[in-house]
Amino acid sequence: MILVTGGAGFIGSNLVAALEERGEHELVVCDRLGQDEKWRNLAKRELAGLIAPEALAGFLAEPGRELDAIFHLGAASSTTERDADFIIASNLTLSLALWDWCAAHGTRFLYASSAATYGDGKAGFEDDARPAALAKLAPLNAYGWSKHLFDRRVARLVESGARTPPQWAGLKFFNAYGPNEYHKGAQRSVVAQIYERAKDGKACRLFRSHRDGIPDGGQKRDFVDVRDCVAHMLFLYDHPAVNGIFNSGTGRARSFADLAAAVYRALGREPAIKYVDTPREIRDKYQYLTEARMERFKAAGYGGAPTPLEDGVQHYVQAYLGAADPYR
Repeated sequence: MILVTGGAGFIGSNLVAALEERGEHELVVCDRLGQDEKWRNLAKRELAGLIAPEALAGFLAEPGRELDAIFHLGAASSTTERDADFIIASNLTLSLALWDWCAAHGTRFLYASSAATYGDGKAGFEDDARPAALAKLAPLNAYGWSKHLFDRRVARLVESGARTPPQWAGLKFFNAYGPNEYHKGAQRSVVAQIYERAKDGKACRLFRSHRDGIPDGGQKRDFVDVRDCVAHMLFLYDHPAVNGIFNSGTGRARSFADLAAAVYRALGREPAIKYVDTPREIRDKYQYLTEARMERFKAAGYGGAPTPLEDGVQHYVQAYLGAADPYR
């Protein structure tokens, strides 16, 4: 049996779909569905159980409970969430409790970290998991900080020789895009947001550059197809001897202008972009570059090639966003 926390979410539901496609049928999801259409992310899946977060402790405490692995993807993931106590309870306290349970029960533990742990990127984007290296990172928001706190605790426990799960690994997801993100509203990928305007023949809006030497739309991100994120998780699952904290990206940053052009061209249209000022309240903290260093993951044995931006966007637009049924 495999437990996926956050399994009704964007990355989580894509992982659940991939596990089912591989023949895994003892899948339990822990998530909160709410009152919107989030349930549709799991509507095509066969599940052994679907439990609410508040029922998780009881589920794990059941006599004889055995799990092959926990994929811990559940989190308070909004980068604009202001309730830091809620964020810490969700992203640190629960994560530590699951770590301890896995260590005590001999269960593998694979979890979601975030590229938000890198802050403004001045310290680079190298996934060095040593405590001293992690101490140099300065996240810009409470979400990134909470993820960073857990990474640092894991690194310290491992360095000190404390008891750990038989396999442990974290993935720092960069800017993922793909199906089943529709419930995220303003937190959806830029691909999904641009699509809404491009399909109607309207110009999309991108932030103007406020930095010398960088053109409007020239701000860059490591945009990663969610299928690649899932491939990274499945590699770890298939290689139980691999432990560590790794980046999950493509290793090649692309501009927002490139991304917008890919969406329009996937629709058979010429790009139409209108540039607007970056809001003053976020202008000083706005990142102009994120780019995953993937060397450590490759050295751990991962040999998959990243999906090129144009190919990934075309697949997402034509197979999902433009389809009658956009859910995986």
